[in-house]
Amino acid sequence: MRPAPTILHLDMDAFFAAAEQAAKPSLRGKPVVVGGVGVRGVVSTASYEARVFGVRSAMPTAQARRLCPNAAYLSPRFTLYRQVSEVVMELLHALSPLVEPLSLDEAFVDLEAGGVPAETAAVRAVGEQLRRDIRSATGLTGSVGLAGAKMLAKIASEAAKPNGLVVIEPGTERELLGPMTVRTLPGVGPATAETLRRAGIHTVAETAEAGEAELVRLLGKAHGAGLYAMALGQDDRPVVAERDAKSISVEDTFEVDLTDRTRVRNEVLRLADRCVQRLRAAGRSGRTVVIKVRNYDFSTLTRSETLRGPTDDPAVIREAAVRLLETVDTTGGVRLLGVGVSGLADFTQEDLFAQLATEREAAEAATAAALEQAAGEREPQEAEEERPRRWHPGLDVVHDEYGAGWVQGSGVGRVTVRFETPWSAPGRVRTFAVDDPALRPGEPLPLVGGAPAGGQSSEPAILPKFLSPEPGDTGSVGEEISRR
Repeated sequence: MRPAPTILHLDMDAFFAAAEQAAKPSLRGKPVVVGGVGVRGVVSTASYEARVFGVRSAMPTAQARRLCPNAAYLSPRFTLYRQVSEVVMELLHALSPLVEPLSLDEAFVDLEAGGVPAETAAVRAVGEQLRRDIRSATGLTGSVGLAGAKMLAKIASEAAKPNGLVVIEPGTERELLGPMTVRTLPGVGPATAETLRRAGIHTVAETAEAGEAELVRLLGKAHGAGLYAMALGQDDRPVVAERDAKSISVEDTFEVDLTDRTRVRNEVLRLADRCVQRLRAAGRSGRTVVIKVRNYDFSTLTRSETLRGPTDDPAVIREAAVRLLETVDTTGGVRLLGVGVSGLADFTQEDLFAQLATEREAAEAATAAALEQAAGEREPQEAEEERPRRWHPGLDVVHDEYGAGWVQGSGVGRVTVRFETPWSAPGRVRTFAVDDPALRPGEPLPLVGGAPAGGQSSEPAILPKFLSPEPGDTGSVGEEISRR
């Protein structure tokens, strides 16, 4: 445990939903839900305005629609989220060489490694400046927690949400943690919490009082001993700059169960190609190919095959995935498919069979192309952007006459578009045929490109939970949690 709160945890506020609100002036201050919009979709992120109605992450979208029918339900735009995340991570790396990203919107920073004095006033100043820099660079807000350990810094940032800063002074850890639910501690999921509940343990204080021996008896040596240390506020895990991924995978959930075997096979091939794209983008190769099949009755099966060496060859991974699929009965209907690669490495061991297969496929493709051209069957085609099969809500579009906008909805051959930009006033809505040649997919616009017109603001509608003012209260933002 450090004697000063020099570990910083940043968590962007309702990241996906906040980015959509910043990009779409007409949605600011209104409930927004980002995730799967189909009947089997799942909520990825809900804005604070939607959370008031009980909408939460990982909730089925159908349930969210019942709780908050007037919210805007949008498909994720990961291209935009990654762009914003890169800007935020650059700001964090400017503070310290030790930055441990946990996701696109969350990271730990070791301020001590960045030369920040081990003093509360100094680290607080850094945290406040970071929040201002993030707002200036992205238009979004983030919550900052500062403490002497990673676990406590994360708890502090959660207490600061949204758009706040909390410092946990060293020496106040046990007093702070005691009344909190045991689920607050890292590694305590539903199963562990239920085991502890049956033993009469509900809070962190009760966990510490149970003693290490009792926790080891209930949970096993490693988990029990680790949980006991956490309950005492002891967490000596360092901030690790590089977190090595153990696997890379992709998966899709289908709105209607797939029963056609050929369709299932084609979907596995498509997922294998996407997995290879992610594998190569990460500069990795893998040795074990895994497929995941969730049936109509929610039963989930996984099958894996370990290759002779690591590879990123699409032909090898596609063939392995198909072989694994042949071992699974899909006649009852498939609701989810996934393809992944584990056993990652930084190099590729050449596979002669795969190389021969690839060369053979290339030769056959070249021969077919030559024959087609010789027979005059190949007609020149104009370069044209591929149209999406569906105009998903939230998708960026461009119209030849009206400019940039986004899809509000589509159906019965029509698509409704609202034309606005992140720095404009709320825009007008127009409806077009889904095959209108003047309408095409667009790219995300930068969130910070000009002053929002009409006094629009993307400020959170709700104060941090520990800062909600009482009548007549003028307390300042960011008081140490130890002073509460």
